[in-house]
Amino acid sequence: MKSIAPIITVIMTVATIIGIDACSPQKAMSPDATADDYHSFKAPLYWSVYERCWLMERQGIPGSEMDIPAEEWNSILSWLDHDMKPYGYDMVCTDGFMPMIADDGLYMTRYGSMPLVDLVAKCRQHGLKLGVYDNPMWIHCPDSLVIPGTDGITVGSLRYSPSDSVMNPDVDHDWWFQWAVATHPGMKEYIDGFFKHYHDLGIDFIRIDFLGWYEDGIDRGFNAHVGRGYGRECYRAALQMIAESARKYGTFVSLVMPHLYDDAAIEREFGHMYRIVADTWTGGVGHYSNNCRGTVFSNWPSSMNQFDGFIHWSQFSGRGKAILDGDFTRLNTFTTDEQKQSVISLQLVAGGPVAIADQFHNIADNARFYQNRELLALNADRFVGKPLSVDPNDVRSQTWFGQLSDGDYIVALFNRDSTFVHRSLRFSELGLQGSYKLRDLWRHADEGVADSVAVSLKPYACKVLRLTK
Repeated sequence: MKSIAPIITVIMTVATIIGIDACSPQKAMSPDATADDYHSFKAPLYWSVYERCWLMERQGIPGSEMDIPAEEWNSILSWLDHDMKPYGYDMVCTDGFMPMIADDGLYMTRYGSMPLVDLVAKCRQHGLKLGVYDNPMWIHCPDSLVIPGTDGITVGSLRYSPSDSVMNPDVDHDWWFQWAVATHPGMKEYIDGFFKHYHDLGIDFIRIDFLGWYEDGIDRGFNAHVGRGYGRECYRAALQMIAESARKYGTFVSLVMPHLYDDAAIEREFGHMYRIVADTWTGGVGHYSNNCRGTVFSNWPSSMNQFDGFIHWSQFSGRGKAILDGDFTRLNTFTTDEQKQSVISLQLVAGGPVAIADQFHNIADNARFYQNRELLALNADRFVGKPLSVDPNDVRSQTWFGQLSDGDYIVALFNRDSTFVHRSLRFSELGLQGSYKLRDLWRHADEGVADSVAVSLKPYACKVLRLTK
């Protein structure tokens, strides 16, 4: 398959220019679905190649020429083993950008010059797992290959046929991707073979991207059709087959670029985690809080900053439910310690993953923000907090609250503004009675006993407290 770098470049440019104007009212809410054991996974802590590849793209390196040499992989894995694995970051994950090659058979076997089997072995030597960016609806191989488990059905028969009902019949091709259509015979076996392939390699984490392009072929950044759009029923059928195979092989499914229509009804049912914000791109406080602040969109991306996304979709988060994904973190793009503390705090307080994209040669002193054991304890506990308001324009949405499994409570007060603010909260407003021992999780200090908290916060600062009766 070709590198997806050129299309990502166009998306970044166009969405940055016009995405902020594509506003629409917030969607109506409905009760959440009942969770089951499918949603028992903990939010992952891991490192991604995203920044490494994104910077290569910005340097003008063609996708077909992008690569991470074996020597650099060795340096990356040694760094993660020494500096990050002791804090729970136990996985490395590939991304798009670089060539994703099927050297033999139906599915990807090589990422750039690195065979996946070798990369899995390298990770294991350091006590790390490998996650993979791929999509079971993408076709990487020759059309003539027969899908295992079928009576001679070939991969080529999974492609679009003029008899298929699509949402954009006047579009004569899909941009960039070679899609397999979920309603065609053999698709169930094709998807199951995809998950078996990775399971046999020892890979149990898959990031599945560009889902909105498959569902209806619309991209808000382009304000245009980017594909035929195979329809909501076809999309649902694909994700249902994905979930069935994921359950069978014990694979974690991360859904990326979904429209999240109908309050993410399909994604919440069939994904373990789903993205609620645009790509990280240049990172910084823009991606964390400022980009198109206060707006919830009706399609992908549902928000242009993490904070709005976590606020809005918190209505459907919680223990035993699908995890909200705020995308990658590039702490080297932030300018103050307060900003760095806040972006890590928000993700852990909201129950999301922390996906490091900084690199071993530029992370410098920023590693310490990823290594706060008292905050990372929230992730280990599967904690999921909630804002006091689900309206991103309500200042109460900057105060988050939730309970740990041992009975303690977490209260987090954020300042999304570029000026000092004062925050105060009586614990009775949260339904808590009496006084509590206070522990500041960034200062690593006890702050006495109280029935309330009041604090002045610097620009983009936060205060995260653990309350013990």
